[in-house]
Amino acid sequence: MTISNTTFDLEALSLRGINSALHAAEEGAFTVLNPGGAHALACGLNAPLEVTIKGHTGYYCAGMNKHAAVTIEGNVGTGCGENIMSGTIRVKGDASQSLGATGHGGLIVVEGSASARAGISMKGVDIVVKGDVGHMSAFMAQAGRLVVLGDAGADLGDSIYEAELFVRGKVASLGADCEEKPLGDADKAALGALLEQAGIDADPAAFKRYGSARKLYNFNIDHMDSY
Repeated sequence: MTISNTTFDLEALSLRGINSALHAAEEGAFTVLNPGGAHALACGLNAPLEVTIKGHTGYYCAGMNKHAAVTIEGNVGTGCGENIMSGTIRVKGDASQSLGATGHGGLIVVEGSASARAGISMKGVDIVVKGDVGHMSAFMAQAGRLVVLGDAGADLGDSIYEAELFVRGKVASLGADCEEKPLGDADKAALGALLEQAGIDADPAAFKRYGSARKLYNFNIDHMDSY
């Protein structure tokens, strides 16, 4: 079944009906009107769709996304892009906490700011935030990249594994086992390519890079206070 160039109005159709239609589609462009802060909108997509949501959404918008390009013209609630596998999510406004949690792949771009725990337990997703991120962002981040053009809250990268963090603004504090890393030419080139992919014009050399100090991989009594 192929549906293309279709508009859905959440004031006229049910959330389940809209999600079911999106799940059934194999391709096409879709617009969702009057989302009204609905939770779990455009979740579990598994086709190269283009979905534009005209307004604010609630929890877990575009969660478990695979292949689709989802644009939210408003703010998003907790867990936007949770467990994303591939595709892109672009938020024109701000994001609540746990943005891109456990994401395995794909790209999430937030044109505003993100709240606490952005990128928590990320496993390969790339997240670019034009504004600020809240405390405990990239907590237990395992792989992928978090790029912040603004400031980062307290305990950035706490218990981080092998994810890479890039922050242009100020960092309130680093979490356990997170440290500043050198920003070499290869890092600048890779960051520049990611910023270009995200549609953001910024100088990679203006960022600082952070990552794991690798002291918490194995239990060590000398580091007991850090656990």
